[in-house]
Amino acid sequence: MSDPITVLASMAPKAMLADLAESYELCSGARVAIEAAGGVHVKQQVQAGAACDVVVLASDAIEQLARFGHVLRGSTLDIACSAVAVAVRTGALRPEIGSEAALERAVLAASTIGCSTGPSGVGLMALFERWGIAEKVRARIVTPRPGVPVGALVASGDVALGFQQLSELMDVDGIDVLGLLPPGAEVVTTFSAGVAAASNRPDRARELVAFLASPSTADVKLRRGMAPVVGRAEGARTLPA
Repeated sequence: MSDPITVLASMAPKAMLADLAESYELCSGARVAIEAAGGVHVKQQVQAGAACDVVVLASDAIEQLARFGHVLRGSTLDIACSAVAVAVRTGALRPEIGSEAALERAVLAASTIGCSTGPSGVGLMALFERWGIAEKVRARIVTPRPGVPVGALVASGDVALGFQQLSELMDVDGIDVLGLLPPGAEVVTTFSAGVAAASNRPDRARELVAFLASPSTADVKLRRGMAPVVGRAEGARTLPA
């Protein structure tokens, strides 16, 4: 049996990719092996020439990798959108987050706030800056070490109010997911896939990327807390020179 098509990905799409890999193996006969880590670490691995066939990261990271030749130009496709959700420890008081004003009050009242260093955390800090509360809450922000999900800190009681992409919170034991960020305060990350420049089978890798972006994968994405990308034509995106 041939070696698997290897995928390096950030943590948020890990469960979705695992399910899609199974489907792809059934329809194509090709095996897929997925390795997931923090997005910053994955980007560094790809920049260093790590042996892999497909890279899945936030779209801005994929664009940067393509711009500098680490991902093949013309091989990238947006595959899923991922929204940030809010969680508290199971049994804890459930603050109201149904409006932007209510969410801001919940943040200001929280003793500790958990967020990652990835796209969800960057988006959350931009939201706090827009609200004018970034300096007020900065000392209360807890960032997990690499490989530790925000949900684990919420479950342990180390964080009172946790923010991370729904796909990373929804299967964590010991927490209650309150919901997505309300209208006006949404933080949504688009994840893209591209063929690694280091791949020695780019044609097979392109086939997998096309499958990950295909309409037939929508149900899996929704089940795993993500959503299909809408409003973009099928096919590879054109990157700036």
